[in-house]
Amino acid sequence: MQPPKTHNHIELSFEIDSDLYELYIAVLSMEGIEYFLEEDRKLLAYLPECDWNEEKEQAIRKLIQDTFGTIPHYTVSFMADRNWNADWEAHLQPVEVSERFLIVQQQKEYTLKPGQIAIAINPKMSFGTGYHATTRLMLRQMEELELADRKIMDIGTGTGVLAIAARKLGNSNPILAFDNNAWAAENAVENVEANQAAEIRVELLDAEEDLAANLQEGYDLVLANVNKNVIDRILPVIRKHAPGALVLISGVLVYDEPWLKKLVRRLGYTISRTVYEDEWLSSLLEPGA
Repeated sequence: MQPPKTHNHIELSFEIDSDLYELYIAVLSMEGIEYFLEEDRKLLAYLPECDWNEEKEQAIRKLIQDTFGTIPHYTVSFMADRNWNADWEAHLQPVEVSERFLIVQQQKEYTLKPGQIAIAINPKMSFGTGYHATTRLMLRQMEELELADRKIMDIGTGTGVLAIAARKLGNSNPILAFDNNAWAAENAVENVEANQAAEIRVELLDAEEDLAANLQEGYDLVLANVNKNVIDRILPVIRKHAPGALVLISGVLVYDEPWLKKLVRRLGYTISRTVYEDEWLSSLLEPGA
């Protein structure tokens, strides 16, 4: 794994009502923004300093204008590299994903229900804290799968929470978990080690450029908690290079379900199960003959 680049970020602070947070997160993710904090009437979005320029800001403004019809007041701030864990610790509490899973902070006290599994993470700026519905949906779907003998690939691993969950649910094969963000990959390695989840290989890879080559290793379950645009690009690659693999996806808004059904039908998948929370859905795709 390559060493992480600078952790300097740009913070975009949008003054919007909390009932719009999920929609704004979905829209902003289309421009490659993956890290968010939710405050009272403010949504904070973060992207690497190296990705920020006038063209990026105009693209974000246009996307918001086209989607919502107006651009809310927002501010742009430079955020120097700092101890992001301390910031997260001020916000995060244990997240009960289900009767089976509890996501907690490392080295914090917590109480488990009988039979409940704890996943301990320090999320830094990585996606996968359990606070977002898409992560919870993926975990609930995984609980219903027989994972023991699956060979699993986790695309856009973020904190590594899904790969760690697969191991805690009894998977015994090596898992490949990767992200195109160096900070996320570094964080996933730390969380994998903290949870003593053996044989999870975390790599810094691009979900599109490096996907075909890695699929040659024979994966039969692909996890992809990403966004609509990425799913649109990677699903044909998965179908071509891992034609027999199950694919579990999230990061799709309920309003885009017709688009998803059309895409999977064209590629020869069937949707065996879809679950919903808030504005989001997660679907399990089974390949046809």
